[in-house]
Amino acid sequence: MEETTTSYRREKVEIDRDQVVEDYRLAMLSRHTSLMGRKEVFMGKAKFGIFGDGKELAQIAMARFFEKGDFRSGYYRDQTFMMAVGELTVEQYFAQMYAHTSVEADPSSAGRLMNSHFATRSLNADGSWRDLTQINNSTGDISPTAAQMPRLVGLAYASKLYKQNPDLQSFPKFSKGGREVAWGTIGNASTAEGMFLEAFNAAGVLQIPMIISVWDDDYGISVTNDYQITKSSISEALEGFRRTEEKAGYEIFVVRGWDYEALMSTYQQAAAIARYEHVPVLVHVVEMTQPQGHSTSGSHERYKSKERLEWEATYDCMPQFRAFIIQNGLATEEELNKIDLETKQQVRQSKDKAWKLFTESIAQDLNQALSLLRRAAMRSGQRDQVLQLAKELSKLINPIRMDVVSTVRRAIWTMRTDPLEVKAELLAWYREEQEKNEDRYSSHLYSESAHRVELVSEIPAVYKEDAPLVDGREILQACFDHMLTNNPLVFAIGEDVGKIGDVNQAFAGLQAKHGELKVTDTGIREMTIIGQGIGTALRGLRPITEIQYLDYLVYALNTLTDDLASLHYRTKGGQKAPLIIRTRGHRLEGVWHSGSPIGMILGSLRGILLCVPRNMTQAAGMYNTLLQADEPAVMIEVLNGYRIKEKMPANIGEFRVPIGQAEVIREGSDITVVTYGAMCRIVMDAAVMLEGMEISLEVIDAQTLLPFDKGHLIGKSIAKTNRVIFADEDVPGGASAYMMQQVFEFQNAYYSLDSQPVTISAKEHRPAYSSDGDYFSKPSADDVVEAAYNMMHEANPQKYPALI
Repeated sequence: MEETTTSYRREKVEIDRDQVVEDYRLAMLSRHTSLMGRKEVFMGKAKFGIFGDGKELAQIAMARFFEKGDFRSGYYRDQTFMMAVGELTVEQYFAQMYAHTSVEADPSSAGRLMNSHFATRSLNADGSWRDLTQINNSTGDISPTAAQMPRLVGLAYASKLYKQNPDLQSFPKFSKGGREVAWGTIGNASTAEGMFLEAFNAAGVLQIPMIISVWDDDYGISVTNDYQITKSSISEALEGFRRTEEKAGYEIFVVRGWDYEALMSTYQQAAAIARYEHVPVLVHVVEMTQPQGHSTSGSHERYKSKERLEWEATYDCMPQFRAFIIQNGLATEEELNKIDLETKQQVRQSKDKAWKLFTESIAQDLNQALSLLRRAAMRSGQRDQVLQLAKELSKLINPIRMDVVSTVRRAIWTMRTDPLEVKAELLAWYREEQEKNEDRYSSHLYSESAHRVELVSEIPAVYKEDAPLVDGREILQACFDHMLTNNPLVFAIGEDVGKIGDVNQAFAGLQAKHGELKVTDTGIREMTIIGQGIGTALRGLRPITEIQYLDYLVYALNTLTDDLASLHYRTKGGQKAPLIIRTRGHRLEGVWHSGSPIGMILGSLRGILLCVPRNMTQAAGMYNTLLQADEPAVMIEVLNGYRIKEKMPANIGEFRVPIGQAEVIREGSDITVVTYGAMCRIVMDAAVMLEGMEISLEVIDAQTLLPFDKGHLIGKSIAKTNRVIFADEDVPGGASAYMMQQVFEFQNAYYSLDSQPVTISAKEHRPAYSSDGDYFSKPSADDVVEAAYNMMHEANPQKYPALI
């Protein structure tokens, strides 16, 4: 395949002999890492392996023009690149493969991710920002194909903002005037994904400094490009995106993955175009190979022909690079053989050191557990059984932490009838180990810094005597205006957010006041709206990204769950993206504009705060709180509440509603009703009707579902009323079941009940159109009245005779 001509050319890259030899050394180091990594899996020392062999040369060229402050958003083939920019050692590579839970051993994930998932640490140990302009930044990798693309748009968009917004020049730790390039990498087959195509289009529209490198080895596991991509070539398929003298677009390069000189020249040009012109670039690297196949899960010999395998052996970039060096007199065969041996030995030594450190981290716990087991056995009535457990543990080859802890647990079961003093030391060790393992495997799902949301202090709303009654949307408008005026890091994007100020007018007039860089329209592309938010938040900005209706959150769900929700966890506190996702939902009209799929959100977005305010004042207070914190959040405003009148707080930009704190919005004595969002008004209406039937409801607004009622207010209320109803607009078994689980498992409310708990939810189907459709699909005040009355009828049928 010939290299595509472009309208932008730089002089040929000068070939420096010493640099070439060092590049060969690095490439061989990476290649031997791949080869030995595969063997480690087959020896049983690691569970899985996926490698970057065959991609070494292009990644070295890419790294040559990557600068400090730039960002990578790549995938699991990029080990050579990470080594080339100095952000990955061979020892760290194997530490991740072995799942070493030390941040020092595996800075990318502390053993939480399978190998070849890379990340640099943007944060200090206390959760504060490091100087990102002094780091070769790599955002935390994820496995789903093309899922790195939405965030890539945001990483590049941040440079546009830092360059064009003069108010952002005072944040030197985040950018040097917007000169940073966002570099994305992706496999050829993954370009068939919608995420890639949406991101590619978005970047073309935005004209941002982004370089996408497609590593094309013609396969997606066993499926060739013929089945993946139009014309079997992503660069040919995307040719219409190429920029012209009249219209903006992409610069597109095609280059062979084994051609060292062409790769260097291509990446030099690509970097200059992106960095200095802020034009997105596609580098399609063709004729790549994958010498060991897709992964350790199987051999590529099952699906590649003999001719294809022979071609790959010939055009593997390493023998081609070796031939280039020798033919040009840059090094002798003997010198390259020596490098081959030296790098192989270096990888072996680093691998062995990583294994030694990993096993030593477990051996200490193993030896301590064995000692305690044997000591406890001597005093136990089940001596032989406990000693047998210890013997079996001691004989294991390459024991892991699971083996140690599981054995101790089984020993404790075995000694269940022994006096406590016999097993006291073992129990103490087990409890201590539980705490350590909580940190090793389950910490940092949410922020643990001094800026975490639970530490943001509450500031009550203050009202003047003559506080005006305004539409709820005006409260939000004043809140957003204050944010945009006082915090230069804040900006808002979304469909119809800019010119018309969003479909419900909470941003009305704010684009005219603050400019298009601060309040910006986007295309209809929910996934990359979220990606823009994630990428810019990773670079220190405070984006508010709007999804027009909660129903449309599904379009962005994989980006939210795979990337944002797991970011802080999968890097063990190494990266954060405090993005605020604004949307509206619960009820309005029909199947696609009345969504309340809260159970779906709760099940997929742990790691993101979930705020469900009952009105716009509460929403504004939550926005103010979130802006003081460093955690991502979804804010679901009440869709039919924007025109409802509310008092305007005098301290609109300062008051804060605490996150994770429920509120009693009506005191009562007979039944506790727990709800949130739009249902608060419906339950309050029902409470008035029930008062005439001598039934007193205590109504509690949960306010947020993640976190949920940290102060256990609901449990205290149930202790008073002895009855509870959980009401919401989700499907049966959705968020109402979640609330019940939280209250009964963590607040011991079960022991306070005199009646069976009840849930009120919407129908299983989506809501039908029209007011009648709403009434018969979603819970109404009538439904709440009858549910509460029936509960009291069961308790006292004489006072409360049956209604129906």
